[in-house]
Amino acid sequence: MAASSEPAKEWTNEQLHSEDLPKKDIITFLQEHGSESFLSEHKLLGNIKNVAKSANKDQLIVAYNKLFETKRFKGTDGVAKVTDDVKNVKISETVKESKQEEIVEGPPKYTKSILKKGDKVNFPKKGGKVHCWYTGTLEDGTVFDTNVFTSSKKKKSARPLSFKVGVGNVIRGWDEALLTMSKGEKAKLEIEPEWAYGKKGQPDAKIPPNTKLIFEVELVDID
Repeated sequence: MAASSEPAKEWTNEQLHSEDLPKKDIITFLQEHGSESFLSEHKLLGNIKNVAKSANKDQLIVAYNKLFETKRFKGTDGVAKVTDDVKNVKISETVKESKQEEIVEGPPKYTKSILKKGDKVNFPKKGGKVHCWYTGTLEDGTVFDTNVFTSSKKKKSARPLSFKVGVGNVIRGWDEALLTMSKGEKAKLEIEPEWAYGKKGQPDAKIPPNTKLIFEVELVDID
């Protein structure tokens, strides 16, 4: 794949630190010009609004300057490297062996425990469609949402949840975690409020403000 031409720097160091330059503008520039592996390394993949919530401006300025130092612009990833980066999106996974499950440490705002291994070959890509079975509970075990049913009547009508991943269609904890899962994988996700429904909660689903959520998610298919 041929490398893209180098973009011109849009802002001086003084302008970058100015309050007049919003974080979203810097994120937009980085997403438009940075390679996928570069964005993954600096946790800049995903919905701009969500990235702006988790990244402070100093981090964005460092990433902006680093982009021009390393020249990792769009089109500079080799095919194999991109595949590898997608498999390891946004987190450096530390795997701990357990008799019942593998524990994988994720970013600060969620933890993923692998309950059933996937094929470790087919991983979702940002913007690709995924299909999932899931059950969401509060920390006390209260189920607030699920598409997994035990009764035969409901089982027949049940369908996996389908959505485009990594683009802000679901809570950030899901967007982040699903990109690290392979087809067939089942995982337990413990998602902190910041990457769930935050300070507002979700009254319609009876999720209080500042609530940690726990999901069992099975990635059954990828388009």
